Amino acid sequence: MKFRNLILAAVVLAALTGALYWSNRHKPSESTASASTAASPSILKLDSASVTGFELKNKDAQPIALAKNSSGTWQITQPQPLPADQTTVSSVVSSFASVNSERLVEDRVSDSKKFGLDPPSLEIDVMAKDKTQKLLLGDTTPTGNAVYAMLAGDPRLFTMPNYEKTDIDKNLNELRDKRLITIDPDKISRIDLSRKNLQIEFGRSKDEWQILKPKPLRADDTQVGDLARTLASARMNLNGPDASGSAADSGFAHATPVASAKVTDASGTQELEIRKNKDIYYAKSSVVGGAYKIDATLGQAVDKGLDDFRSKKIFNFGFSDPDKIEMHRGPKAYFLTKGGNDWWSGNGKKMDPDSADSFVSQLRDLNASKFVETGFTAPAIELIVTSDKGKQVENVSIAKAGSNYIAKRANDPSLYQLDAGSIDELQKSADEIRPANPGK
Repeated sequence: MKFRNLILAAVVLAALTGALYWSNRHKPSESTASASTAASPSILKLDSASVTGFELKNKDAQPIALAKNSSGTWQITQPQPLPADQTTVSSVVSSFASVNSERLVEDRVSDSKKFGLDPPSLEIDVMAKDKTQKLLLGDTTPTGNAVYAMLAGDPRLFTMPNYEKTDIDKNLNELRDKRLITIDPDKISRIDLSRKNLQIEFGRSKDEWQILKPKPLRADDTQVGDLARTLASARMNLNGPDASGSAADSGFAHATPVASAKVTDASGTQELEIRKNKDIYYAKSSVVGGAYKIDATLGQAVDKGLDDFRSKKIFNFGFSDPDKIEMHRGPKAYFLTKGGNDWWSGNGKKMDPDSADSFVSQLRDLNASKFVETGFTAPAIELIVTSDKGKQVENVSIAKAGSNYIAKRANDPSLYQLDAGSIDELQKSADEIRPANPGK
């Protein structure tokens, strides 16, 4: 039995030795590896920065020509002068400037017509600083994953991946700049929104928005910021035959005005006029000629009233803890001061952090359910909140008004209606503030 196992092991060892010898004898040489690499050479290699212009000639569409202006910005020059989408055009240039083949089909093609290259389905004429080249793309290969490709003046025939053709073969709508407002949203300093019988002016100082007209009011930074971003991201919706041109002009002319918006930054003011016909929104811009369909999101963003943009928060101290809080409710008085990470009472006692934080959260979350014009009477609660290292002091008076409450901020004409539940929770959390446990 042992002898049989020994023979079996010797046979296996011999087989492995033979396999290793054969593998070493038949390892591909460096020249063979190089030949494999050479079998799929680059079709076109250019420095993208050197490209000054190009023309896309699709056999099923009008030629599209683009050129860089003196400032290095891409412009569409044919079939009509139009601003170009810089990101999309730069991507197209990067795609055709470095075209790699899947494989070399023929060293010298005898009949380019049978590969769809005479004439080509797509011709890309590339103008660089030192030369002009023409990339020709033909039919799809039988596998459907690639297309035939040639470089004009080069007899070789290649295949290249289908997706690379897709990256290059863009239509006019894909290449044009579809922005209706070209101002950076972060640089907008003023927005003038005009609707029927209503004009609202917003002004920004640093990151804070303020309502300036119809009268000075606190603005909801989130709502106005969203409006600014929506306006700055306004785009033409070019889907469908009636999305632009005379059809869109006619649609705009017969639609009902919704609003006009003027957006201002350091460079000047741009304007959008928005109209609606049933569920379709149209816009005209001071930046580009003609009318265009737009997405409903933009139409809905400007179709709002003054109260939609007003701040309903009673306090401005935000997510940072205030420095000091003083609350008076009838004969009761409450005092909290923040020192480091701890809360302290008015008489210098360290307070339980959970109960103090709960009270601060109730103050932070006080929001009006709506704005009212009258109803404020004798205050039931007086609050003074100091924050931002003493730079911000907010005085708020809260009065009972039927089943609800009304809050009034010092030096603010607005009256904020509060639900009774929020005030009940505030008073409850104030009563539950307690000293810290000894040793904490």
